[in-house]
Amino acid sequence: MSEKLRYERPVIQKLNTGLMNKFGTTLDYSPIMDIDGIPVSKIVKEYGSPVFVLSETKIRKKYQQAVRAFSSRYPRVQFAWSYKTNYLNAVCNIFHQEGSWAEVVSGFEYEKALKNGVPGEKIIFNGPDKSLEELHIAITNFSLIHIDHLDELYHIVDLANELNIRPQVAIRVNMDTGIYPMWDRFGLNYENGQAWDAINKIMASGKLDLKGLHCHIGTFMLAPNAYQVAATKMAELAYRIQQKFGLKLDYIDMGGGLPSPNNLKGAYLPGVDLVPSIDEFAEAITTGLLNSPISPNQLPTLFLETGRALVDEAGFLIGRVISNKRLTTGKRATIMDFGVNLLFTSFWYNHKINPAQSTTDYLEDMEIFGPLCMNIDVIRESISLPPMKKGDFVVVQNVGAYNMTQWMQFITLRPNIVLVDRERNLHLVRRKETTDYINSMESVPGHLKKFDL
Repeated sequence: MSEKLRYERPVIQKLNTGLMNKFGTTLDYSPIMDIDGIPVSKIVKEYGSPVFVLSETKIRKKYQQAVRAFSSRYPRVQFAWSYKTNYLNAVCNIFHQEGSWAEVVSGFEYEKALKNGVPGEKIIFNGPDKSLEELHIAITNFSLIHIDHLDELYHIVDLANELNIRPQVAIRVNMDTGIYPMWDRFGLNYENGQAWDAINKIMASGKLDLKGLHCHIGTFMLAPNAYQVAATKMAELAYRIQQKFGLKLDYIDMGGGLPSPNNLKGAYLPGVDLVPSIDEFAEAITTGLLNSPISPNQLPTLFLETGRALVDEAGFLIGRVISNKRLTTGKRATIMDFGVNLLFTSFWYNHKINPAQSTTDYLEDMEIFGPLCMNIDVIRESISLPPMKKGDFVVVQNVGAYNMTQWMQFITLRPNIVLVDRERNLHLVRRKETTDYINSMESVPGHLKKFDL
């Protein structure tokens, strides 16, 4: 007896014929049944669901493309991997093998970089919260300390006197690049003279070695011209230092903030159509530096702290369908075994989600929820996908940045993370959590250990 056909509710759906139109290019929701040649079915059989998967091949390829884009336009370029973007040791070490230094924003990340084997002098220490103990360690390791505020500057001067060491420092500069709201809560302002004031204090102290300037103008930036404005102002500041103090800076650090081809919520076009190429950003930044008054033979090294743009596309999340429901509006709701606890970036991205098995050609508009007992656990408010049944799998794309550092241990435990190497071997790079692991962090007072229900 043949199986009864499943009822499919009729829906009105916006058409996209496959060519570019006002909605961008076609979004492809065809099944993804393998990642770098490893079947999804094999991955979930060995490591369970949900499970994060990282592609070593994609990471290295993206990094090499970025290095080529900048080094072909500028004589001296040095990348520093942004640990906050993804500080899995396996990921960090891929970037270090490719030649990237480490950029950290906390004592925790600084210690991680040291334990990964990064020499202290090749660690850039950013961020507004550096304790005296952490500054002490960074100074004695001859790391580059990027000063965020004047209180930090005074602490470093005191430590220089105490340790009889000349700390290697730069200042973080914020500025108006035409992008609003302006990122002015970090660093010292260019336009109102705060940055110049800090530079004069550093030079007058006679205790610190001013090595460079640093800026980070925003995140998921879509305007290459803003980086050209920033590079121009940074170069002008460096030239001003050279003119007054006779000091040639070692480097200008343009920070990060470059976008990945993810789909921003509220954006009119999908990321693949909206996001400028890495070459466009490279052209803008290097043009701003090269067109400055600085002599060509005295140009500082260009530092870059690009994170998201180098790792987002290398990350995948495989998840399983728990159930389907109909909302009171009649809209289909599919519940997955992962939620915003694991996919934190779903708060600002409409992540691309593909089935991981053969499907029909029929598409239905649906909402995708996670398993958490909270109403904000929404992965996608609206997406057209083939209807999936309980036990089916999906692959969420472009999840390599921030999800594995901003994830939450909330209601459920955090899952396995695996890496596919260049020879298509699977490696477990972070084990899933257990209740014993969570409980090992806790201590129950003696008077609370017994109860009678």
